[in-house]
Amino acid sequence: MESRQELELLAERIGYSFNDPKLMLLALSHRSWCAEHDDAASNERLEFLGDAVLGHCVAAYLYRAYPDWSEGDLAQARSAIVNAASLGEVASRCGIGKALFVGVGEDRSGGREKISLLGDAFEALLGAIYIDGGIEVAERFALEALSERIEEVAVDPGVGDAKTRLQELVVRVYGDSPRYVLTDSGPDHGKWFLAEVSYGGAVRGTGQGTSKKQAEQAAATQAWQDLAYSQKHDHSSPSIT
Repeated sequence: MESRQELELLAERIGYSFNDPKLMLLALSHRSWCAEHDDAASNERLEFLGDAVLGHCVAAYLYRAYPDWSEGDLAQARSAIVNAASLGEVASRCGIGKALFVGVGEDRSGGREKISLLGDAFEALLGAIYIDGGIEVAERFALEALSERIEEVAVDPGVGDAKTRLQELVVRVYGDSPRYVLTDSGPDHGKWFLAEVSYGGAVRGTGQGTSKKQAEQAAATQAWQDLAYSQKHDHSSPSIT
């Protein structure tokens, strides 16, 4: 069965072989697939557990690694690392979507590439690893998978604040992740950067600055403000907090 082969390939990619293969199967069983197979158990309970395990692992690592950070710094960094967009991107790099068991309709609508769905599956997989191998194995898996994002945030606990808020909101509303395009002008010693951020098939925000980060932050701020305002005044949409 092709999907079973994908499970084996995923195990190789993440570097973990389950003692109980049924746990891995459960972690990758989306509710849309379960509804088509006699209401088999979905990965939602494992997702709940994995979310808690992930929060613990990241918080404990940040606490140990950065003793000079304040409680606010730690909380801000954890939020920038552990969010739907970040987890979805990590899951995509791991190729989790290929191994997911999804319903026919979900599959046809691109469910295997949805950032929010992939992020949930990553948490479920982490929960399964925790049950199968224990907290040390789960922590090693989580920190290795998120190492790039952790390094980025470590430079500045507040890095990507506007970008993170925008990512979380875009994932919630569009099920996708914003994309940035940068252009620059001027001499090497005095470059000026222009950033455009797109999602939903259109450019949603622009920003300028003397650095790439500054330009992207400005673009993200503009896009987030516009999207947050539109969602706040659309009573059929999720509330913005």
